[in-house]
Amino acid sequence: MGTKALILITVTMTMLGTALGASHTVGAPDGSWDLQTNYSQWVSRIRFTTGDELKFQYSAVVHNVVEVSKTGYDSCNGSSPIATLPTGNDVVPLATAGTRYFICGVSGHCDAGMKVEVNVKSKEVRTVQRCRQTGNRRRCQSETVLSSAAAAGVDQSAVARLGLIVVAAGLMLFF
Repeated sequence: MGTKALILITVTMTMLGTALGASHTVGAPDGSWDLQTNYSQWVSRIRFTTGDELKFQYSAVVHNVVEVSKTGYDSCNGSSPIATLPTGNDVVPLATAGTRYFICGVSGHCDAGMKVEVNVKSKEVRTVQRCRQTGNRRRCQSETVLSSAAAAGVDQSAVARLGLIVVAAGLMLFF
């Protein structure tokens, strides 16, 4: 009986994680929020979508995280912050689509490359690249399309709720 409950709990947590979004530790797996990590390279490997979260892990004695505007990001100026995160274990929810900008507010750190620009996409929209080859020429065209669920008018939160109901019903059957 205990094994079945453990399996159902694991399935439930997996479903919740999928429905709610991914957690991205800034700089991981090779680095963290520090002066050595190449954040442009790190961010290029990840597709951020609404519902995801950023985790900044660092020594609060040495660094901090300041969310700034594009102007503040470009000039490494944190004097008009959107938010300041000083704990060393900060979590930032990515609730809406758009670009977010983060810098280290410690003098000289942003100028040394300790800044990250995160482009958050909607889960309902994705970019598809279609390519066609004619002889030795290859032509590619990118287009933005709705996900199959969005195109069908499926509410993702409703799907998540339905999944949780199914898991809850399964738990009741086992007990």
